[in-house]
Amino acid sequence: MRRLRRWYAWWVRHAPRLRDILYVGFSLLTIVAQAASGGGWSAKDWYVLGAGVVASVALIWRRRFPVTVTAISVVAMLTAGIFVPMGLALLTLSIRRRDLALAFLSLAAYGAYVLHTVSSGGAAWVTLFTAPFLVGTWVAIGAYIGARRDLMASLRDRAERAEAERELRSEQARLGERARIAQEMHDVLAHKVSLIALHAGGLEVNPAVGADKVEGSARLIRETARQAMEDLREVLGVLRTDVSVAGADLAPVPQAADLERLIEASRDAGVTVGYELELPNDVPDSVGRTVYRLVQESLTNVHKHARAAATEVQVHGARGEGVTVRVTNVRPVAADSLLPGAGAGLVGLRERVQLVGGRLTTGPTTEGGWRVEAWLPWDDHRQDAEPVFVDTVLDRKDGER
Repeated sequence: MRRLRRWYAWWVRHAPRLRDILYVGFSLLTIVAQAASGGGWSAKDWYVLGAGVVASVALIWRRRFPVTVTAISVVAMLTAGIFVPMGLALLTLSIRRRDLALAFLSLAAYGAYVLHTVSSGGAAWVTLFTAPFLVGTWVAIGAYIGARRDLMASLRDRAERAEAERELRSEQARLGERARIAQEMHDVLAHKVSLIALHAGGLEVNPAVGADKVEGSARLIRETARQAMEDLREVLGVLRTDVSVAGADLAPVPQAADLERLIEASRDAGVTVGYELELPNDVPDSVGRTVYRLVQESLTNVHKHARAAATEVQVHGARGEGVTVRVTNVRPVAADSLLPGAGAGLVGLRERVQLVGGRLTTGPTTEGGWRVEAWLPWDDHRQDAEPVFVDTVLDRKDGER
């Protein structure tokens, strides 16, 4: 089997030149036989031999100049009655071209064959009916081979394009999955980590705090870290088995009670947070997830950039009116951030709000604080709600949000 494969590879590599040799050799044999069939070597026989050699040797260039080689063979047929070079030339021409040039040269070959046969004493009516089969056979075989080659080339090209598109879609899916994992990790862990940093920062700036306070802060840090690990384990577990559309299973479907627990966690970390929550339990899932992430990311930014600044959370929603989320914090006392900002928070909020067709406005307040305000349509399939985003770029650290 290995030897057969080597022979096949060798044949594929040298097939064009081998066919040239076979074509020219076969044509020369027929020319010599035809020239010698007259019983002697008259001037006519020598002419047939010379014209046949020229037409046969010209077959070497039949792939590069198929029209010219076919025209030479037609002239040889008309003047010397040499058919084989003409047939081989028509075969190559019909393989490579199926156009007006092939039709014209096929008619010319038919006429040359009929004229030479009739002038040599052949029956005209027999020649008129047999010539189309003789000429047409070479053309039909060549056209079949050429059409099959074109079909195979087209199928090969389509297969290559399909493979390239499949690889491109696969790469896009991988990049999309990586972005989705990064966004979900940010949403799940950033809030808990910011709470841990806030507790630890409180102990650092108050070294003389009592043992009870240290014990309580340590307990809160431990519980927050455990919750962060549980959230991380849950997200990773969902990512391994997620079959939902756009990763809908990655985010919770919160109710008003979930938002209260989220706010209470910030209060336990020492942030003064007031809230007004009017979120009905029948809010659409996608809108509920977006509301939860808006409040979570806004509080996370307060922990990281506003150093426990007093914050107000307002969530109001009703069917037919949509859901309004507003998170506002006062001017922070400290200028430095507890944790570095990656700039992914507002990007994620933009994408989530855009997904449900809402509006998002972020920027500083006149008092020096920061406000995140969003309106979300109640129906997550609403089409007439165009996403509008208004962002303000600041020179201070709050701009990293």
